[in-house]
Amino acid sequence: MKLLIIYTHPNHNSLCHAMLEQAQRGITTHGDAVETRMIDLYADGFNPALMFNEHKRRRDMHTDPELDHYRELVRWADQLVFIYPIWGGRPPAMLLGFFDRMMASGFAYKQRNKDDLFPEGLLKGKSVVCISTMKGPTGYLQFWFGNVHRILMRRVLFNYVGIRKVKFWEFGNMETTKGTQKGKLDRIYRYFHDMKLVHASR
Repeated sequence: MKLLIIYTHPNHNSLCHAMLEQAQRGITTHGDAVETRMIDLYADGFNPALMFNEHKRRRDMHTDPELDHYRELVRWADQLVFIYPIWGGRPPAMLLGFFDRMMASGFAYKQRNKDDLFPEGLLKGKSVVCISTMKGPTGYLQFWFGNVHRILMRRVLFNYVGIRKVKFWEFGNMETTKGTQKGKLDRIYRYFHDMKLVHASR
């Protein structure tokens, strides 16, 4: 199994980074059965701004040389694991900018003909795990904002490019002093320790 982690948090002393470490610890228990690579968007200095001009055209986004390395990693992976905070009810702009630039026609999807309502997703066969932390209570995005986070990630982004299997770990109240963080970190470790190994269809 080939697993790509996309980590999006500027602080390596954060709870998100602790989640990353627990995921990696769980993954290592599978030995050589799981090959893992990682993208750290902040450490990479990734530029999330989507820009077009006379030299950079929208229809050429899928061949942008700045993104060759990232496209290669996404193609390689069977499973994509995203680890990020929820800020203002949504993922960080850094991660959304990654999607803006990466999920381009010709790489992530293609329009079969101009009359089709939906395109053909080119990343089908892969799966996604989204691990997110937030200050507010678990479930507030679902009950107060109409499940906006999951709709954005599953339906607007991943389903559009052909990824149907999307799992969410949403952890709320993560700035509390009640000592619940350790239990949630343990859950992440156990999930990756016990995960079923799968390979994407090509």
